[in-house]
Amino acid sequence: MFTKMHGLGNSFVIFNQLGVAKEYQDYSQLAQIVSNVSFGIGSDGIILICSSDIADFRMRIFNEDGSEGRNCGNGLRCVAKLLFDQKYATTSSFTIETLGGVMSVEVEEDKEKQVQYVTVDMGEPKLIKSKIPMQGDPCTVSVNEPHSFGDDVYQLTCVSMGNPHAILFADDVKKVPLEIIGPVIECSDLFPERVNVGFVTVINSQEIEYRVWERGSGITMACGTGACAAVVAATLNGMLERNLPIIVHLPGGDLTVRWDEHGHVWKRGEATYICHGELVTYTNSYSSMINEREK
Repeated sequence: MFTKMHGLGNSFVIFNQLGVAKEYQDYSQLAQIVSNVSFGIGSDGIILICSSDIADFRMRIFNEDGSEGRNCGNGLRCVAKLLFDQKYATTSSFTIETLGGVMSVEVEEDKEKQVQYVTVDMGEPKLIKSKIPMQGDPCTVSVNEPHSFGDDVYQLTCVSMGNPHAILFADDVKKVPLEIIGPVIECSDLFPERVNVGFVTVINSQEIEYRVWERGSGITMACGTGACAAVVAATLNGMLERNLPIIVHLPGGDLTVRWDEHGHVWKRGEATYICHGELVTYTNSYSSMINEREK
């Protein structure tokens, strides 16, 4: 059984593995099959909800290309809503383990006692290059730092919110050829684990616009960790002030992000059900097609 959900258009097929005695093994291939819009269900990736030894629950995310992600802000909100709505979480505040660390979440119910908004404590941003990770002096930060990619030079501000982000600024993010620039920076040798690439336009002191190319998925409607990284990057470049709630406009909708005086980044937004269903067995011919595409 699966549940398909989205956070501002960033969609996931979620499998609840709580209480499952034997887990499926090849999640990388499963993500590629399920995410395919023509032959599968169609999504930006799959999420597994598992038990945890260090938190209340654990989340694993596999991107559309089969790679495993370290964290996902929109995915966290979807998982938090599902866990609370289905009574696995019995309090409005609980913790979820990710590869990027343990995240604290708090849910807000609507009149029908269903979760409408989820606030996530995304923790402290990691700024030094060894923690992004990226090439260069491991103890320095990359704030408005020029880097060459072929014949082009881009000013990067790099932030990890449990996964790596390279943030750039533009007068109008809608006019940025993200489909061209995104994969060039994502796969550059500058980032040994690849990187998410986001463009920001600062509208005013409490609003920004943001578009993202996600590693392993390409252009998506929204990215929660990217929205957090965008606010941190704009603040580091003197464009925003600390501890103010910033509305981040993404193609799929809005998030509210605040980088507080203690260093933690807070993100608040909605999560929505799309459908529930049962995953049938896929044919060997389709698996062969996936393998052929990877060659």
